[in-house]
Amino acid sequence: MSATPTHPGDGRIGVLASRIGADEKRLFDALGRRNIPFDHIDTRQQWFLAGGPGRSWNFVLNREIGQVRAAYAARCLASTGVEVVNNADATEVCGDKWRTTMALQAAGIATPRTALGLTPQAALAALDSIGYPAVVKPLVGSWGRLVVRLFDRASAEGVFEYVAALPGPQAHLGYVQELIDKPSRDIRVIVVGGDLLGAVYRAGELWRTNVALGARTQPCEVTPEITKLSIDAAAAVGADIAGVDLIEDHDGRLLVLEVNHRVEFTGFQAALAGRVDVADRIVEYLVERTQR
Repeated sequence: MSATPTHPGDGRIGVLASRIGADEKRLFDALGRRNIPFDHIDTRQQWFLAGGPGRSWNFVLNREIGQVRAAYAARCLASTGVEVVNNADATEVCGDKWRTTMALQAAGIATPRTALGLTPQAALAALDSIGYPAVVKPLVGSWGRLVVRLFDRASAEGVFEYVAALPGPQAHLGYVQELIDKPSRDIRVIVVGGDLLGAVYRAGELWRTNVALGARTQPCEVTPEITKLSIDAAAAVGADIAGVDLIEDHDGRLLVLEVNHRVEFTGFQAALAGRVDVADRIVEYLVERTQR
């Protein structure tokens, strides 16, 4: 293993990723079309020397799928003078649902009622205050995994009895949220550099409308409310590139559900075919940043 990139070169852009999926390939293609030299930085082989020399990249796009690796890599790179998007602070905030909620609340952005119990028993007390139905979510996670609907106290007790038996102190924290009475869809918005690229509905038969779980994407008309809420949400968590998830309550009011620092855009791109090239817009933003 080497502490330097595979193909070092002054001023090259680095793309930090251990998994090369369809979105990463689109980004590589977009960089290639612009004849921009870049390195794929595989985090599985990357290490950093404390107090070591600077790197050959002056700018890195963080596409690492592992939350812990993404945050630590961003901090290590920044310590050597490399600018990283998204930076470590945004990665850590977006990667933790409670920290995201606090950032959104501090910015005055509407979210579902949410509480954090420091123990499973405290989470049950929080649910008694919030009311049922509700949901419990892992603090760190994506794709709708381990998100459970709680219809009453009995179902919540069963879930938290299991939670109490899990190893690790973080697993015992209870992130609980009111279950919004919404249509069987949510809205995914992508924001790059403070600009909204577009919006899509993610609709499906499941109450969780993640594309990874089979939800269908359809174009969504961008309204001034969607634009402001999404741009404000990205700014609140400090993300230069963000996927903002919105939901509508039964009165049509929009709420921010979460903000993603490593946005996946395959479904988004397909729904808005011909209207926007997400990878190209991201690369365009990177070029603008490197020229500042």
